[in-house]
Amino acid sequence: MKLNALQTNPALLSKASTPPETSAAVTKNMSMEKIESTARDFEAMFLSEMFKPIFDSVGVDETFGGGKTEEIFGGFLRDEYSKMMAGTGNIGIAQMVKDQLIEMQTKAEKQNVAQNVQGKTT
Repeated sequence: MKLNALQTNPALLSKASTPPETSAAVTKNMSMEKIESTARDFEAMFLSEMFKPIFDSVGVDETFGGGKTEEIFGGFLRDEYSKMMAGTGNIGIAQMVKDQLIEMQTKAEKQNVAQNVQGKTT
């Protein structure tokens, strides 16, 4: 007996049996996850740029020689430090960006509804 993808994958099964009202809620949650991820990524990028002058001011350790490789991997290290700090949520930039993105999205949705209502009445 051959099973189809719906029978073997519970995630697909739950999506297939989700009523439309729940699908809208899932879409809204996915949108919120995207906003949170974008805000966190922005904070990490901002912190990485702020760390750059700090890392540039640190002298090269003669033991490892420096050079182009240290420059490249120093950037990776700076990015990882930034991601770790942004992931804690203690800086606060991501929360401010998230709030602004939500506000912009809400205004855009209200504007779209208003345009749709005006379009239907004319």
